[in-house]
Amino acid sequence: MIRCAIFDCDGTLVDSGGTIHRALGLAFAEHGLELPPRQQAQRVIGLSLVEAMAELAPTRDADLHQRMADTYKDAFVTLRGQRQVEEPLFDGILPLLDALEERGWLLAVATGKSDRGLRHCLTSHGLHARFLSLQTADRHPSKPHPSMALQALAECGATAERSVVIGDTGWDMGMAKSAGCHAIGALWGYHDADELRAAGADTLARAPADVLDQAEQLVSAEA
Repeated sequence: MIRCAIFDCDGTLVDSGGTIHRALGLAFAEHGLELPPRQQAQRVIGLSLVEAMAELAPTRDADLHQRMADTYKDAFVTLRGQRQVEEPLFDGILPLLDALEERGWLLAVATGKSDRGLRHCLTSHGLHARFLSLQTADRHPSKPHPSMALQALAECGATAERSVVIGDTGWDMGMAKSAGCHAIGALWGYHDADELRAAGADTLARAPADVLDQAEQLVSAEA
C-alpha cells in the first residue's frame, strides 16, 4: 500500500528562521511597527502570512495585516535579489529523503510559503522533483486547517492512516490530526516538545535520522 510522508518546509526541511526574521523586520518597519524579539516571532513560522501578522500585531486591523503580508512578500523578494536569503537544509535531511524513497515512501510538502517561495527553496537544493505533491498557502487556508494535507494525500493516492506529517510546529501537528494523519514532531525546528505534544504529536524526533523508524512504526500499527 502507498505510504506518504508530508513535510513542512521552514523549520523542518530548511533552517530559514534568520531570513524570515529579517523580512519580518523590514515589513514591520515599513508600517511603523516594532518587531517582536526573534524567539517570539519564530512562534508564528508555519502559519500563512496574514495569520502570522495577526498573531504578531494582534491590536491592528485585518486590512493592515493584509498589507503587512504583502510588504513581507516584497521584502523577501528584495532579500533574494540581494542574495541575502539563507535557507540551508538541516543536517540529515538529504539522507532521510533518500531512506524514505528507498523504502517506497512518496514525498510531499505542505507549507505556509508561497508557490514561488517554495519553488525557489527546493530548486536551490535540487529537491523540487523529488516531491510528488507541493501544497502552499497560495491555494489553501492556513495550518492547522487540514486542507494542505488532504490535497497532498489525494495527489499521492494515499490514505491518512498510512501517512505521516513531519513538522516542527504545533500548527503542523494540528493539521496532521485534523486530516487523520500520524504526526511526527521535529525537535530540530522552532517549537518545543511541550508545544508539539500539546498539539497532538504522536512521536517526537530529535533528529532527521529518527524519522524513518518512527514513521514506519506508526503506519505499521495501522496495518
